[in-house]
Amino acid sequence: MIDRYLLRYFLGVVDHGNFSRAARAAGVSQPTLSAGIAKLERLVGAPVLERDSRRVELTPAGTRLLTHARRIEAEFAEAERAAADAAPARLVRIGIAPSLPVALVERAVAAARTAAPDERLELVEGTRRDLIARLDRRRLDAVVAPAEGTFTGELLFEEGYAVAMPAGHRLAARERVTADDLADETMLVRRHCEALAAVSRYFTDRGVRPFMAARTTNDEWALAHVRAGLGITVMPACFAGPGIAMAELAGFDRRRRVAMLVDPEGAARAGASRSYRAMRDALRT
Repeated sequence: MIDRYLLRYFLGVVDHGNFSRAARAAGVSQPTLSAGIAKLERLVGAPVLERDSRRVELTPAGTRLLTHARRIEAEFAEAERAAADAAPARLVRIGIAPSLPVALVERAVAAARTAAPDERLELVEGTRRDLIARLDRRRLDAVVAPAEGTFTGELLFEEGYAVAMPAGHRLAARERVTADDLADETMLVRRHCEALAAVSRYFTDRGVRPFMAARTTNDEWALAHVRAGLGITVMPACFAGPGIAMAELAGFDRRRRVAMLVDPEGAARAGASRSYRAMRDALRT
């Protein structure tokens, strides 16, 4: 049986008129291509090419083989096109944790659609715990979420937390504020925040028990409440934006790492997706 790659080597030499150029076009070394031609001649039972120092010519057996080789290659190419047209679009399922800014997610999704318009992209929202459980059950290909402890995936960025307040707040010009500075402030609770317990403990340990004007799992609502002057809150630094002033919280040194999480067996599958790679790269910038 004559393998397709042997016919492609043969056609490459015929079309390029030279073994070295044919090898470069095929992406193989010249010895590899020469060995392939030698194998083809053994299978055919006769030389198919005559070589000298200046050119390569077809033998009578090569001339007969050429017609069949071109037809076979054309049929292969047509079969590949038909299979590609009939194949369903690749489905890529990515979970997004709620503690990521909408603007950041929007940028990443736009990058994915531009890079891979032929792929079907399914986004799943949920808590980090829920998304990781879906990932473990192979219901997702990847999860964008804060990475805790050891994780399998790619680190996208690392950041600290800050106090988010209206741009016109009395403390807005400060680079750093203390618990005492905030003792009389009204605050908002981001109920899904990974650092919520640490934030609560920070203020409790310093004897600060502020009034809580709202409790929400929606960060866009939290930002809207801050801009409107309802209260202030502690948020990851990536939420900085128009109308929001951010000040470091003295003594609160917790940081978070945001990663593209994958399960070990699904890493290759996710990495083969252009949507996955485009989202990953956009979230890194």
